[in-house]
Amino acid sequence: MVLASFSPLSAVARMAARNSAFQSKRFLAQVSATPKIHDQAKPSSYKVVVVGGGSAGLSVASTLAETLGNKSVAVVEPSDVHYYQPLWTFVGSGLKTFDESKMAMSEVMPEKAQWIKDSVASFNPTKNTVVLANGESISYDYLVVAAGIQVNWGKIKNLPETLGKNGVTSNYSAQSVQKTDEFIKAFKGGNALFTMPSTPIKCAGAPQKIMYLAEEQWRKAGIRDQTKINYFTGLGKIFAIDKYANELLKICKARNLNINYFTDLAEIRPDSKEAVFNVLAGDAKGSTLTLPYDFLHVTPPMGAPDFIKASPLSNADGWVDVNKETLRHNKFDNVYALGDCSSLPTSKTAAAITAQSAVLKSNLLGDILGDNKEVAKYDGYTSCPLVTGSDKLILAEFSGYTGQPQETFPFDQSKERFSTYFLTKEIIPDIYWKSMLKGNWDGPAKYRKLFGAA
Repeated sequence: MVLASFSPLSAVARMAARNSAFQSKRFLAQVSATPKIHDQAKPSSYKVVVVGGGSAGLSVASTLAETLGNKSVAVVEPSDVHYYQPLWTFVGSGLKTFDESKMAMSEVMPEKAQWIKDSVASFNPTKNTVVLANGESISYDYLVVAAGIQVNWGKIKNLPETLGKNGVTSNYSAQSVQKTDEFIKAFKGGNALFTMPSTPIKCAGAPQKIMYLAEEQWRKAGIRDQTKINYFTGLGKIFAIDKYANELLKICKARNLNINYFTDLAEIRPDSKEAVFNVLAGDAKGSTLTLPYDFLHVTPPMGAPDFIKASPLSNADGWVDVNKETLRHNKFDNVYALGDCSSLPTSKTAAAITAQSAVLKSNLLGDILGDNKEVAKYDGYTSCPLVTGSDKLILAEFSGYTGQPQETFPFDQSKERFSTYFLTKEIIPDIYWKSMLKGNWDGPAKYRKLFGAA
């Protein structure tokens, strides 16, 4: 076995496999069976309504539906397909196929939940109702908002019509992620630009991960000396946590990757193949910088979904306003939120959701079942596997609340390793499909204690 020499990772793999044995069999049976059709004769009132069928929504809904019984839980989700988006870094670099990152929504939706295939138009928390895009209203005893983040493609001039054409791509779109791989392979040298916006985004390491993978491919293809690579970030650091940022800067220096801070992509000029950046700080603040490109990987600005921003549930920045420890809404006691749409002041990652979902489910079920046990508290845990090559990775784990590393394994995770690369590329996706979406994976906290890293 490849992981035999990495005993902590082997332990995680074995324990995760045991934890998900039942769900694995069920998962394989679902994949080979005819897709299930959820009952369309749906009621209009539920014990719990979950808004969102992404990783956050399904990890919560699966447990709640199993605990509360058939059709007590409704999931509002308009999409036909569920994507495991952390895999798109590997898809965009040709290391995984696009099909490995997706499943039919009908296959991952909890069997005992009612799937309402629509989107939310508005919330009325004083009346405990949600209004759907089709005009129907559904009521709830408890509401869980897990609607994800809104990708604002249109905030960069000419990006929507340019994406996927003439070297302009993004790993943040199902429509363009395969183009990233195509454009990297077709690149013959010149100016390669990679961007990171100043706004919050999901998976904040992804904008630079694809840079490392592209650079490696161009080096192996013998065109590195004909290529100038620039990374533009709207922020003032390459990564939020110094321990990992310091190592990333060493890698960038060694591989001649130019880092440009406080520069935000504002416009693409496809006819002249130029990218225009707003300068956000320094002596040139308020000016623009225009550069030619031959390859341009764009991370678009993101923000709170419009329907949340316009609702009574939002804070001043548009996110669902929840207590950062309990995940309960700060105004409406029967409303909870988690994941990218929440106000939780930590990095927006799937790893963060694993810990958040455990806390939310414990507290919400305590409300519903009248359990007076101690209130669960979220500590800001999140993780970003920073892929730096086709066989190595820095596994950043930390608390977004304290800014301190919160590592699982008894070795320095800021160093590039094959073991953590294999864990991220091969083991974690399996855990995601077979355990996390089924509500059976609460993150690595218990393994951190086992390995003595806590």
